Order: sequence, then structure tokens, then C-alpha cells
Amino acid sequence: MPILPLKTLYFILGWVFVGTGVIGAFLPVLPTTPFMILALWMFSRSSVRFHHWLYTHPLFGPSLQKWQRYRVIPPLAKTAAVSMMTMSFVYLLVWSTVPAWGVALAGLFMASAAWFVLSKPSREPEQDLGRPVD
Repeated sequence: MPILPLKTLYFILGWVFVGTGVIGAFLPVLPTTPFMILALWMFSRSSVRFHHWLYTHPLFGPSLQKWQRYRVIPPLAKTAAVSMMTMSFVYLLVWSTVPAWGVALAGLFMASAAWFVLSKPSREPEQDLGRPVD
């Protein structure tokens, strides 16, 4: 059985992360931004064409460009991500029939994602906004 070349594996994973990110845009349990960042990284290792496509995408591109340049996640994206994860966790905790270990695992995943999102800066550095820095 032949082993998949690394470039092919990166390409496939890039599409898996794009798909997961798109699903995350509609399902509050999955954050979109981290999956799109992973997809962009995978495409940077496998396909110039799809890296450029995702990097310049009208919906996902601006956030990915800010991320790549400054490691910035905009405040609105942070608020949306953490709010949706919190609402999802409350739903799991109060109304679902998921076993306690499943709720704990989902909570751990959501808390990790929230920490990642909240630990990043919200805005570009001042000097790059065209204003002088003191």
C-alpha cells in the first residue's frame, strides 16, 4: 500500500479544515476561525492556488490576512465565537442527554478554543494603521 506524499496529505487536510470551518460558521459548537487558519497553513504547504483562493476569499480572507500579518482576531469574531461556544455548552449542560463525560469533553474543547481566541490581540499594531506611535 503506497504512502500518501506529505504534500497530498496537507492538501486533503486543508480541505477538511475548510469544510469544518464552513460547518462551524453555522454550528455554534465549532469555531470557524481556528479551522480556517489551519486550512490556510495546510494550503501554504500544498497548493499556491488554494492558499491564494482562501487568503483572498471575500468572507474569510480579511480575517486570515490580519491573522497572518499580526496574529489578530477581530473583536466581533471573538465575541461571536465565545458567545456561541458558551450558549452551546449551556445547552449541553441543561437540555441535552449527553453523558457527563461527553459534556466535560465538549466543555474542555470549547474552553481551549475560547482561550486560544481570547489570548490573541484584537487590533493591528498602531504603527501599521498609518498613525505615528509615541
